[in-house]
Amino acid sequence: MSTPARAVRPVRSIRFRLLAIALLPTLVILPLLLGITIARWNSKFDALLIAKVNGDLTIAHQYLSRILENTGEQIQALAVSVAFQDAASSGVPADLTTFLEQSRQRLGLDFLVLVEGGTEPVVEGQSLAAFPVVASALKGTSSTAIDIVSNRQLAEIAPALAERALIDLVDTPNAVETNRKSETRGMVVQSASPISLPDNRIPAGNRAALVGGILLNQNLVFIDTINDLVYREASLPEGSKGTATLFLEDVRISTNVRLFEDRRALGTRVSAAVRTAVLDEGQTWLDSAFVVNDWYISAYEPITDSFGNRVGMLYVGFLETPFREAKQTTLITIILAFLAVAAVSVPIFLRWARSIFKPLERMSDTITRVEAGNMGARTELMVASDEIGRVALHLDGLLDQLQQRDRDLRLWNDELNDRVAERTSELEQANRRIEAATKQLIMSEKLAAIGEITAGVAHEINNPIAVIQGNLDVVRSVLGQKAEEAKVEFRLIDEQIHRISQIVTKLLQFAKPEEYAGYVERHAINAVILDCLPLVQHLLNKADISLVLEDRATRLVLMNRTELQQVAINLIVNALHAMPAGGTLTIRTFDHDMENKAGVALEVEDTGVGMSADLIGRIFDPFFSTKKREGTGLGLSISQGLIDRQGGRISVESEPGKGTCFSIWLPEAR
Repeated sequence: MSTPARAVRPVRSIRFRLLAIALLPTLVILPLLLGITIARWNSKFDALLIAKVNGDLTIAHQYLSRILENTGEQIQALAVSVAFQDAASSGVPADLTTFLEQSRQRLGLDFLVLVEGGTEPVVEGQSLAAFPVVASALKGTSSTAIDIVSNRQLAEIAPALAERALIDLVDTPNAVETNRKSETRGMVVQSASPISLPDNRIPAGNRAALVGGILLNQNLVFIDTINDLVYREASLPEGSKGTATLFLEDVRISTNVRLFEDRRALGTRVSAAVRTAVLDEGQTWLDSAFVVNDWYISAYEPITDSFGNRVGMLYVGFLETPFREAKQTTLITIILAFLAVAAVSVPIFLRWARSIFKPLERMSDTITRVEAGNMGARTELMVASDEIGRVALHLDGLLDQLQQRDRDLRLWNDELNDRVAERTSELEQANRRIEAATKQLIMSEKLAAIGEITAGVAHEINNPIAVIQGNLDVVRSVLGQKAEEAKVEFRLIDEQIHRISQIVTKLLQFAKPEEYAGYVERHAINAVILDCLPLVQHLLNKADISLVLEDRATRLVLMNRTELQQVAINLIVNALHAMPAGGTLTIRTFDHDMENKAGVALEVEDTGVGMSADLIGRIFDPFFSTKKREGTGLGLSISQGLIDRQGGRISVESEPGKGTCFSIWLPEAR
C-alpha cells in the first residue's frame, strides 16, 4: 500500500505549488509590495509636508528679520537726517515734537521718542533706557531687537499702545494652567540710534538716542502680510488654509487663526508640549499640532529679546485635514484597484493552473490503478493542448507497450520455470561456494580488526615501557652501590621489561608484518585502495554509508605498499567514524601536478560532522585525538610522517556539519 501513497503525494504537491505560483504574486507578494510602497510613500509625503512648513517658516522668519532691518535703517536714517537736526536745533520743543509725530506717521511706527542718558529725560519714556537696545544706542551704537515692554512703559509712551496691548486670555485645551486673566505686556520691534543734539539741549557728558518701534500686539497688518507672503493663492490644495501667528510667550497676540468665523483666536494659548519644546528647550517645532480647534502641519520657532531670553514664538502652518483626506482617498483607490485586478486575474490564474494539474491528476490516478493491477487503465485524454497533455498521451502509449510486454513476460515466465529447475542444482553448488567465501571474508575482516586493535595496543604499551626503563636507570644511578643489594630484583625487572618489549615487537610484526620488509616499489594507487576496502568493510556495514569510488589516476607512485595501505586505511577509518549516523564516503584518485612536479592525488571525503578551524590546526599533532577514549592520537601523525618521507603532502579541508576532505599528493614514480 506504500507505493500508491508515494504516487499521490507529488500530484498534491504540484497542485498546491501551482496554486501558490498562480496566487502568491497577486495575493501575497503584490499586497506586501503595495504595503511597503504605501508606507514609504506616506513617510515621504509627511516629510514633504514638514519640508514645506519649514520653508514657510523660513519665509516668515525672513519677513520678520526684514521688519527689524527696515526699522533699524529708518531710525538710523532719521537720526542723521538734516530735517531732524533742524528740528532739534530750533530751540522750540513743539517743533521737535511735531517733527517726531510726523516722522512716526510717515514711517509707519507706533512710537518715536527721544531718550536721554542723563538724569533728565528729553521727553517722557526714560524707562526705555533699561533695554539693551537703547543702552547700546546711548553708548554710540545703533541696535534693533524685539523686546517685551510692560503696560506701564507703553502707557508712558502712548496710552493707546497700552490699551492695544491688552488681550483677554481664552481658556485653551492642552495649554499650561495659569491664573492670569489677560496679557497686558507688549511685544515691540524696537530700534535705537545715537543722535547729536545742540550743547544747550543735553548736559556735557550725556548722550541721547532716537528710539522708535512697532507694537506687534493685535498688529493684524503684520500677521496678514506674513500669511499672504507664505500662502499665496493656489499654494495649498482646495480645502486647506494657511495660518500665521505671533506669540508672546504662549499667548497668541497676533494671528489669523479663527476662533469663530468672525473672530480671531487672540488670547488663546499654545499647547503645553509645544511650549516646552520651543520656549523651554529652544527647539524649532516641525510636526503636526492641534491649533485652537483643528490639526495643522505646524512650524514654531522661538523669538529671543535683546536680553537673550526666549520671550515668544513665530508660527506658520496649514490645515492638515485636506492632506489626510487626500492620503486616505489615494489609499482607498489603490486598495480598490488592487481588489479589481485580483478579481479579474485570480480566476484566470486558477483556470491556467487547473489546465496544468488536471492532466497530472489523471496521470497519477492512472498510475495508481496500474499499480493496483489494472493494466488496462488509461488517462483517456483525447486532445493534447500543451506539453503536459502530450506527456499524458505518451503515458497511454507507454502503458499499451507495458501491457503487451506483460503478456510476453508471462510466456517467458513459463519457459523460465523449466530452466530454473535445471539450474537449481548448479545454484546449490554455487551457494556452497559463496558460503565458503563468505566465511573466509568474515575471517579476513576479523583479522583486519585484530590487526588494527593490536597495532593500537602496541603503540600504547611502548610509551610506558620506555618510561619504566628510563626511571629504572635513574633509580640505579641514584642508589649507586646500594643498588647491588637489590640486584636480583633489578634483574627481574629488566627481564620483564625486555619481555614486554619483545611482546610488543611481536604484536607489531603481527599487525604490520610488511613494515619490516624495508623496501619500496611502484604501485598504482587505485589498486592499493581497492586492497584496503575489504579491511574496512566491517565498518562500512555497521552504518548506512554509501561508498563512491572515482578512479582517474594513470600514474604510478613509489612507496612501501604497507605504508601506503596504512595511510589509506587510517583516513578511511577516520572518515567512517565521523559518520556515525551514515552518509557518503567518496574516494578519488587522479593525476595532479604540484609545483611543476608530476604526481598522483588521493582524496578521502566524508559527509560527517566536520571539524572547526581549531581542530584542523591540531589534528596532525601526536597524541591529539577527537575520539576521546577510542583513539590514541597517533594515526594522522604517523600518516603525515610516512607521506612526508616520500616527498608528498597531506592536507585537510573541513567545515562543521558539512564534512571533511583529506587530500594526499605523492610524486610520480621515476
